[in-house]
Amino acid sequence: MKTKYCRESKSVHTSRVFPNDFNDHNTLFGGKLMSDVDMIASIAATRHSRAECVTASTDSVDFLHPINPADSVCYEAFVTHTGTSSMEVFVKIIKENLMTGERILAATAFLTFVALDENKKPMVVPQVVPETREEKKLFETADERAKRRKERRELSKTIANFFTTKKPWE
Repeated sequence: MKTKYCRESKSVHTSRVFPNDFNDHNTLFGGKLMSDVDMIASIAATRHSRAECVTASTDSVDFLHPINPADSVCYEAFVTHTGTSSMEVFVKIIKENLMTGERILAATAFLTFVALDENKKPMVVPQVVPETREEKKLFETADERAKRRKERRELSKTIANFFTTKKPWE
């Protein structure tokens, strides 16, 4: 089976935060951050699989510190674990105060992507090989996250059975 190192999927993007990106608390909109997380994670998944990828789930986004007007935001994403056709992607979000240079971990996120072949069917992806201490920790703890992800998905399916698709006024 083909393998790839985590670093081969690594994607990095740094951006400045502008006034239209802020909420009424003068911090970065969570939705803006989540959109950027999905974008950078999709690049990492595509680099790993070299195929079209779709977001299967946003497993978690943990906001640790607010991002302020004086900050830039650096997104680092890479594939941490793989299944047959799925890939777990970790995104580390670091804020940097552009005036002082202080860097703080602002948020973390885990997403799952599925690689698709030319017929839009799930395809086999290379297994991932961690090298750094950070990559190895994420790889070693991936099975537990996958277990929780599967349980949450089953619960979501069960709950979905109670929802209707009727129009609200019916």
